[in-house]
Amino acid sequence: MHKSKILLAQFVTHDVRRFILEKPQNYKIQPGSATEISIDAEGFEHEKRPFTFTSFDKDEVLEFTIKRYDSHNGVTKKLHSLNPGDSLLLDDPFDTIKYSSRGVFIAGGAGITPFIPILRDLRRKNEIEGNCLLFSNKTHKDIILEKEFKDIFSNFSENLIFTLTDENNPNYENKKIDKDFLLDKINDFSQKFYICGPPKMGEEINNILKDLGADVENIVFE
Repeated sequence: MHKSKILLAQFVTHDVRRFILEKPQNYKIQPGSATEISIDAEGFEHEKRPFTFTSFDKDEVLEFTIKRYDSHNGVTKKLHSLNPGDSLLLDDPFDTIKYSSRGVFIAGGAGITPFIPILRDLRRKNEIEGNCLLFSNKTHKDIILEKEFKDIFSNFSENLIFTLTDENNPNYENKKIDKDFLLDKINDFSQKFYICGPPKMGEEINNILKDLGADVENIVFE
């Protein structure tokens, strides 16, 4: 385990915080990498949870973007109570979703986190063209990094689609990502698909894509 001190903690939505941490020596990550984190506090040292890095390997610090879940008194709720100077315990990094070619990113809520560094990296390399992001949330207040994604897709705005499931808002789509939604938004099911979100949503979309002709080898499902 690597002990890492929190340097900065700030809200990016009402229930999502951005954490900047010290980077352990010789700690190597890639876009889409994750690690298991526990809190360096009594009673939480062995409560590990997986979180995706939203920083890059060349950065001198680590960044995580973490949603709080209030349904139970667990790790994310405790994480959101921490402040700069508190410490976390990190395992070694491991790969989750790896980008291989242009395609469609489909995210639900906090499932966007592995896509954040991937899309940031593609933007830096001027390789956003040909990629698409479908991002589902309950309400517009739940959208993580909305302004940044609009900036990333500024030259390809038609390839960025926000949809809301619990709010009727004229500035967004107001539909669940289901078969009809995918048929309406996608005209090529032979391309790559990257999926991350709540387990039920991910499984449903995975099955729908296969029914629509997507090759199972082209579906990256986290």
